[in-house]
Amino acid sequence: QVQLVESGGGLVQAGGSLKLSCAASGGTFTGYTMGWFRQAPGKGREFVSTISRNGANTFYADSVKGRFAISRDNAKNLVYLQMTSLKPEDTAVYYCAADRSHIGISIMSAHYVYWGQGTQVTVSS
Repeated sequence: QVQLVESGGGLVQAGGSLKLSCAASGGTFTGYTMGWFRQAPGKGREFVSTISRNGANTFYADSVKGRFAISRDNAKNLVYLQMTSLKPEDTAVYYCAADRSHIGISIMSAHYVYWGQGTQVTVSS
């Protein structure tokens, strides 16, 4: 059983930056592909980014490509999402998730078995 705790959300002006962190505990961190998803008010959960177990492979949604960067520190059981050039449409609750079934990257929310509680990101115009 893996527990995931996100932090780093907040209120930022358009064009600003935030760095989200996700701390994992209770499992073997290197055994999980990690992902970030988000859910805006009134919308479904949306894939944002994923990173493979060793960090060698990453993938991004088109909406965030070139602005967001995912990384992980396997020694510290942490995964990060650096967000730059933020836009009001990035406003959402951001969730960290862990997938134990896929060695590479994974963009399907159904593949992720462990989820954090989410952290709110609000971008003002």
